[in-house]
Amino acid sequence: MMITGMNVLERTGCLKVTLVIFLFFIVSSSMGQLHPVKEESNVHFIIHNFGFKVSGSLASPEGEIVFIPEDPAKSSFRVTIKSESIFTDNNSRDEHLKEEDYFDVKNHPLIRFASSGVRATGKNGSYEATGILTIKDKNKEIKLPFTAVKSGSGWLFAGGFKMNRRDFGVGGSSTISNELTVEIKVVAR
Repeated sequence: MMITGMNVLERTGCLKVTLVIFLFFIVSSSMGQLHPVKEESNVHFIIHNFGFKVSGSLASPEGEIVFIPEDPAKSSFRVTIKSESIFTDNNSRDEHLKEEDYFDVKNHPLIRFASSGVRATGKNGSYEATGILTIKDKNKEIKLPFTAVKSGSGWLFAGGFKMNRRDFGVGGSSTISNELTVEIKVVAR
């Protein structure tokens, strides 16, 4: 028996294919990529210079985040930050930090982080991303502990880490401290 040019088996096969495609899109959208929301995200740092605390910020990260709290190993972070966005509330210092001895923004316009793994740390909503931080084409593996809280249709990620600026060739033999603290808050949808 023919039904509009197809037999029942062909029609059932088409329905199955359509259902599989539909389910794929539903699953893909629930595990969908998130993107940092510029207006709601920030990166701050603190470093000591001649014993004084100097704080600053960088522009919000851009890129792609996949976050699956039920299976964090399937999560990933691939983000960049424009190095020219460095801001310390001192124009002269900011311009100096953009020069070759520091961030060399002309030749190295982006700071990158690409995770190689994400794991839950045992505390509800607490995770750790391991990945490669790249500044001035120098790569270093870091561990970034963070929390994740559902926020409307997205997530709020907050975390921080300490790093040594010399690992990335930033600041040479300057009088600033070698170690700095980086704090990150990212709202992603």
